[in-house]
Amino acid sequence: MATISDVIEEFILKALADDDLLQLSRNDLATFFSCAPSQINYVLSTRFTPEKGFVIESKRGGGGCINLIRLNEDKGDVLKSIYDYLQEEGSLEYTKFLHILQRLVTDGMISKNEGELLKIAMSDKALANPLNMTKRLRAQMLKELVLNLSKRS
Repeated sequence: MATISDVIEEFILKALADDDLLQLSRNDLATFFSCAPSQINYVLSTRFTPEKGFVIESKRGGGGCINLIRLNEDKGDVLKSIYDYLQEEGSLEYTKFLHILQRLVTDGMISKNEGELLKIAMSDKALANPLNMTKRLRAQMLKELVLNLSKRS
């Protein structure tokens, strides 16, 4: 059964369709879905992140007007930004990895099946090691993947 967050995300994605910009009213959405405005904030902050290819501009007043912008970057730019992020961070939580992986699948850089295999291969369980370097190992592995993908583009 879908959660209210799933329903709100699906609604927003359908409203965005093929456009790169969608202007939303937090209060109107909360009223439409009979939920608190904080629920809308939660969906926007967790489901529409830069890792997933979105930027949110929030305007004060006017009932919480929000601009949701889909990033349309060239594949090379996407891969470079992911690589730079990994280079800067040095380690990668599994949830952040899943966001980046979804972006690679959505942008057609890897197939859905490849994404599913990578989820398994990069899980905490699969990368468990006695030195507790799971996050650093995951980041290094993803950097190598991104470098390889940039050579294919």
